[in-house]
Amino acid sequence: MTSEALKTARDMIGEPDSRAGIPTPALVLDLDAFERNVARMAEHCRLNGLGLRPHAKTHKSVSIARAQIAAGALGVCCAKLGEAEAMAAGGIESILITSPVVTKQGLGRLVALNAKLPDLMVVVDNPENARALAAAAAEGKRKLKVLVDLDVGLHRTGIRPGEEATDLAELLDAAEYLELRGLQAYAGHLMHIHDFAERREKSLAAMKVLGEQRDALKAKGMCCDIVSGGGTGSYNIDPEANVLTELQGGSYIFMDKQYHDVALGNGASFPFETSLFVQMSVVSNNTKSLATTDAGFKSFSTDAEPPKLLSGAPEGAGYFFFGDEQGGILLPEGARLPLGSVLTAMTPHCDPTVNLYDAYHVVRGDVLVDVWPIEARGRSA
Repeated sequence: MTSEALKTARDMIGEPDSRAGIPTPALVLDLDAFERNVARMAEHCRLNGLGLRPHAKTHKSVSIARAQIAAGALGVCCAKLGEAEAMAAGGIESILITSPVVTKQGLGRLVALNAKLPDLMVVVDNPENARALAAAAAEGKRKLKVLVDLDVGLHRTGIRPGEEATDLAELLDAAEYLELRGLQAYAGHLMHIHDFAERREKSLAAMKVLGEQRDALKAKGMCCDIVSGGGTGSYNIDPEANVLTELQGGSYIFMDKQYHDVALGNGASFPFETSLFVQMSVVSNNTKSLATTDAGFKSFSTDAEPPKLLSGAPEGAGYFFFGDEQGGILLPEGARLPLGSVLTAMTPHCDPTVNLYDAYHVVRGDVLVDVWPIEARGRSA
């Protein structure tokens, strides 16, 4: 969205029915649903004796991070160093970087960030990276807190459980300017298993591996005060294992189509509501049973199914990608959408959709109440 469009939106804040007039395509956040989601996850963690460290890769927003911390979160997770820098610039003081930082430039930036933040942590999954981190931290002359990243089946990052992980922990523990705090493990390959019984069985098996590694570190006298992991898809499973000290769920604040398609078990649905939408407008309607909107490939993530229409179109209408800038709406026989019609859709996958936008248009009901910048958008390094 252009700066002119954002200015137009800001000028509309507080006006009656201003939601319908937001320049499109736009990312819209329903503040009431969002606040309920934040409160429900915070309460869930309190009731289960878990800390909550939500993943900022989902929202990339300082305003949202502040709201989560105000509700009781310990701090945030960041997938990239650049995200952590953006969060720190916005005043977020407790950050866990959940991917290894390995380049020379990255290590320099990490040390600089560590000098500014009271509580920065980073994960390590390789002895070579451990030695580089130790050297960089020594140059900075301030201890850097680290977690061993354990591979519990995803194979994206993480070191193999058992002797290799224990040896890495010992290497980190021995480094003068590194402070070993514990373990991280993320079973991302399990989060979207539709069948609840299967997801529960495999998630608890992953937690068992993590618990055994925790016990191995403690048996050797090493610190393992922090065991961080889990996600939205296993939020109600992980507490059973009594292994995690903090939960890293992220998507619960928005609830995209991928998570709505996941079953909770016993016919139950997630207690979290859809709060994030893409709002679009009809720009052409010359073909029978077809309308074209201004939201195409550049407005949604494309790693999942097309977005689900929620409002503005007749029952039975469906969205399809129609080009870089356009989306198509297939309409029931005889239906027509007037030019300028406003439609909303659920995001297919919230994280990469958010990364396409500069701001959230925050609404209560039909009123635009604020515009929140997405400060960490595009921070790929």
